[in-house]
Amino acid sequence: MGGPDGALPATYGLLADLPLEVSGYTLEGLAMGVSSGWERLTTVIRLAGGGCVGLGEDVWTDSDDQRRFVAAGPVLDLAGVWTLDSFSRHLETIGIFPDAPSRLGSDFRRWGFEAAALDLALKQSGRSLADALGRVPAPVRWVLSLRLAVPGAPSTVAPVAERLAVYPGLEFKLDAVEDWDDALIAELLRVAPGRVASLDFKAHYHGTSVDTQPDPGLYRRCLAAWPEAVIEDPSTDPEILPLLEGHWDRVSWDAPIHRVDDILALARPPRIINIKPVRFGSLRALCAAYDYCETHGIAMYGGGFFELGPGRGQIQYLASLFHPDAPNDVSPRGFHGAVAPRGLPEGPLPVAAAPTGFTWTDPTGPD
Repeated sequence: MGGPDGALPATYGLLADLPLEVSGYTLEGLAMGVSSGWERLTTVIRLAGGGCVGLGEDVWTDSDDQRRFVAAGPVLDLAGVWTLDSFSRHLETIGIFPDAPSRLGSDFRRWGFEAAALDLALKQSGRSLADALGRVPAPVRWVLSLRLAVPGAPSTVAPVAERLAVYPGLEFKLDAVEDWDDALIAELLRVAPGRVASLDFKAHYHGTSVDTQPDPGLYRRCLAAWPEAVIEDPSTDPEILPLLEGHWDRVSWDAPIHRVDDILALARPPRIINIKPVRFGSLRALCAAYDYCETHGIAMYGGGFFELGPGRGQIQYLASLFHPDAPNDVSPRGFHGAVAPRGLPEGPLPVAAAPTGFTWTDPTGPD
């Protein structure tokens, strides 16, 4: 979405004309067992040119697609002299993920290439993202996203209790699912008083292992138990909508939001939105969303998809520039695992932006 008369979004206009020289790229697959009970595969994209390397990460969620991506190698024709914007438009024309099962998959992969291009263009210009945007990075508040059950097992408060035993200052974003009965919620309130910042109902996921069904009892229990928590992606079924009355100021959207037009299409103007760069695909679309939300007073927070490489630091960087004090779902990578080892950082993430590029060092691992 552009501005008046097709003008570039204001934030994107600060980046679009950055010169970019690309000689080629390489791919590296990453893998890790994560807390929700599956093996996460992602792919690091290394875009080279002008004596520099720009990094991005494809975090599409299909493991077989990730393996095919790495096995195919650098088959795309990306070499040339571009601006950041002309490179982005080139990505639109060449079909970077021709076998994607959905537009969502294409957007995820495209963001990996766009992030790498932004990193490379900034490094070639000797500038940081913060400098290019005229913004000052700030320490980042973050919450830890958890499911309380692995596939095939009932929910239990153990994942929360175990982590709080080691890191008592943690805040959480929890996936609310159908087997959360009164007893489990009471136990959560006991072991984690004031620690639940947001509840994700995932009512707009379809055909995935995390799909949920609209359960009025679950909504009643959760809305009453956590009267101040952000309510993300609730169902819009007729049996659920009446339960949300009086709570719309804390209802947020994630899965339905891919463009500014999706925000405009919401039945009620939102007060808060989860901005996930991978859902937008292009830097232009992402920047348009930042501009729209800032102009219209919509609070934002960031989220990710179990990034294992440089993508995690990049979403932390964006959070530091656009919404540092929000309940950002951008926890350090060390918390991804089924257990939380000792020695991980607590509290807001300190500023870790590199002098040049779109690079932010996650405190629990190299990028």
